[in-house]
Amino acid sequence: MILRNDDLDAVRFRLDFVGAMLADLRWLGLTWVEPMISQSDRRTNYRAALARLHAARLIFPCTHSRRDVLEAASAPHESTRTRLDANDEEPIYPRQFRPPAETPLPPLEVTISVNWRLRVPDDESIVFTDENLGTQHAVAGRDFGDFLVWRKDDTPSYQLATVVDDAELGITEVVRGADLVMSTFRQLLLFRALGWPAPRFFHTPLLLDAHGVRLAKRHDALALKTLREQGKSPADVRKLFDQAPRE
Repeated sequence: MILRNDDLDAVRFRLDFVGAMLADLRWLGLTWVEPMISQSDRRTNYRAALARLHAARLIFPCTHSRRDVLEAASAPHESTRTRLDANDEEPIYPRQFRPPAETPLPPLEVTISVNWRLRVPDDESIVFTDENLGTQHAVAGRDFGDFLVWRKDDTPSYQLATVVDDAELGITEVVRGADLVMSTFRQLLLFRALGWPAPRFFHTPLLLDAHGVRLAKRHDALALKTLREQGKSPADVRKLFDQAPRE
């Protein structure tokens, strides 16, 4: 197993979180190939992928604010999203905000100060077979729009970094929460654009608390560190989560 530390978010990332993560995983009995891989060490790989997308004219710069996009996206539109995708946080980028395909592309800055988005193939049906949920379907431009691949704070997006890592590290199967199904459609377009085979996907139901609310980092009572300090064993923790309700 490969352990990857997704530490690109400078706002949320703290070095002490890494030590706590490693301690929790080792306590549970997990092992992995050393050394741990940190995304912050792979920025040149992500920048190289961005340059390929730019050379292929598959991306465009965006100066609209998130508020602009949210206000435009709040207008009624047809969507085939399922309940599993209701937690998707990226608003659908309005087609009217996108520059015409023939618009000259500015060069990529050494230090990027503008958002760059992937131009999705409007009205194309994207389909994949999930190992758990079965056939999944979305329509580009209706269920999700042009999405970020590089942010104006000179940080690669989650979508781009994840695709580059999965491809270059030889990942063959991705297991993650069902709230990320919509991200998979975006990532499939990036795999195709970069000429890489996509892994298989298994989207698992999310754990819920006793009130039916999704478990999150704010549930400190169920943090592994807290459970360990309460005298719980790794076997106790596995049993606890095996029996937890799921969305």
